[in-house]
Amino acid sequence: MSQNALSRELALRIGLAARALPDTDAKRLLTVLGSCIAAPMTESKVAAIDLATLKNANHGTFAKVDDSVLQQALHILKNTAPQKILPDVQAYQEGDLPNSVRIACGSDDAIHVNGHFGACAWFMVYQVNSEEARLVDIRTAEIPQGLVVDDKNAFRAEQIQDCKVLYVASVGGPAAAKIVKLGIHPMKLAQVESLADIIAQLQQVMAATPPPWLAKAMGIAASDRFKFEREAVG
Repeated sequence: MSQNALSRELALRIGLAARALPDTDAKRLLTVLGSCIAAPMTESKVAAIDLATLKNANHGTFAKVDDSVLQQALHILKNTAPQKILPDVQAYQEGDLPNSVRIACGSDDAIHVNGHFGACAWFMVYQVNSEEARLVDIRTAEIPQGLVVDDKNAFRAEQIQDCKVLYVASVGGPAAAKIVKLGIHPMKLAQVESLADIIAQLQQVMAATPPPWLAKAMGIAASDRFKFEREAVG
């Protein structure tokens, strides 16, 4: 698989991880990774590689490399190293994506929806319709130094109040109530999933028969929303 087919962020992480390994460049590491996972190579697949798999891959290319060194490379590949790599934000103007909805995803690695609402590192904000998705913002809910906040959950919810849907790995009941109060629909996942998979699932729903609340968020006329309701009941 050519590096051109990788996302910019994954290609960058592979290059940085290669530097952490002895006598290894990005091409060599890419070959090893390609033997660990099935094509296409995605951020989520790379993030799932464990130490034993990397050590024994490609006929044991890294079999003699110290485990601590391999683990450091894995941290870079999984984007769990202290210095994380964030994807590029894409330009968006109102109306660019017809019948779209703005969503937020709680993430700790910019690859998966794996963050708790009250503690996630970032809210990855996407504008999504049935055919396209753009990362329009990356927001942190860190409280600015010197600012006194009485309700941390309310403060975090306010950072994404322009979004209609929030995907998180977990969220408490009181926090969820504050999210709903701002008109945001919270979605707690049963298991960790990649940002790409969550967006693809949402797009499938949008292209088929979106529930009335989602149809409304997409800007679909009330008469058409009634049609969705009848289809859902039938």
